[in-house]
Amino acid sequence: MPNPPAAEIILSTSRTHGLVAIASGENFLQARDALQDAGFNRLPNGAFAAPLSEARTARNTGSALVHRAHDHGATITTSPRPYLGDTGQEIAARLPGTWNAKLEIYPRQHWQEDLVGSLWDSGDLLQTMLHDRVPYAVMLNNHAGTKLLLIERPGHTSGYLAGAFATEEYDDNWEEPNAPRSITLPADPDIAARAVAHAFLPNYRRALHHRRVDTVMTALNRIRPEHQTLQAIKESGRYGDSMPLANSHLLPEMERAFADHAWLCFRDVLEHAPALLARCRPMASPWPQDAAALARLREALANSQDTWAQFNDLRAELYANPATLSAREWSQVRSELGAAVLPAIATWLADGETFERQARAATPGGHVALSAPSPRQLTSRPARHCPAGERTPLMP
Repeated sequence: MPNPPAAEIILSTSRTHGLVAIASGENFLQARDALQDAGFNRLPNGAFAAPLSEARTARNTGSALVHRAHDHGATITTSPRPYLGDTGQEIAARLPGTWNAKLEIYPRQHWQEDLVGSLWDSGDLLQTMLHDRVPYAVMLNNHAGTKLLLIERPGHTSGYLAGAFATEEYDDNWEEPNAPRSITLPADPDIAARAVAHAFLPNYRRALHHRRVDTVMTALNRIRPEHQTLQAIKESGRYGDSMPLANSHLLPEMERAFADHAWLCFRDVLEHAPALLARCRPMASPWPQDAAALARLREALANSQDTWAQFNDLRAELYANPATLSAREWSQVRSELGAAVLPAIATWLADGETFERQARAATPGGHVALSAPSPRQLTSRPARHCPAGERTPLMP
């Protein structure tokens, strides 16, 4: 990443604000002081602006800025593009649904780097955020929770890059295989908005759909071996080849440990599967006979809703009133939650492959598959780690 000036003032023009200035660099406070001394007014988003409506005033402001920048050791850079905040607003107004656009400023490099972990991208946007200086960007949000990042395309005098953040339920986005590719946008807001609406967003929705399917299947695939082992022990009445389970405390402990582990994984099913099932249309697929299995899966989820609500209430309570529990206490909470959904787990393990082929066929904007997925397709994806701990210390 190139080293930017220690104190930099980046100028662009805005139809709304006139001359817009952004203070950047490790010593951005010096650039900010120069702008204030030159008579610029601070905007709510942290940028500064001065009117251009009156030529004489504009010339005086420009002259004052040059002198104050010199006094404070700040470099002035004039952008060939219009103010990015205006461009973001114009694109947002042209996207389907209700979107809002907000300019964010990253004066120092590590502020920019803070975004990288949340980006869900396999294209130029992520590479730019990693290797180029990006002093500001626009966040685009809609009512459905979709969040995009819009930046100026580096190395060019016009054009932009737009890509997606991961949804809130995901925090492990680095090299995630389903990540959509960011899109290069032209300078014209109308054309840019059409490209986002008709090219990027459909790809994003398909990628998110497949990521959620993968998340559900990974959870089931991690539960399955332990479930099979436990069932075999219960049916045989023996642990391994010799140890009988009669009058032993071993089996209850094994069941408790399984419930603890199973909950950590199955909560991904409870979180993601309902929306996926809602898209499934077995009668419109090559496998109408799957309707009965999907009905069983829906019933299993419905029977787990009280436990899921209990978990979310506990999580909200712990966030509101931070508390610490021992590892043993957390394990006990998880095992109780897991034990409550064991019948649902058994149903999902039995009908999981049926769910997957129906969910794949229900990909948004895609075509229904012409044949069933092969067993290899259902099992060959690398399994992601089902958390052994927690995303935060407050979540059981």
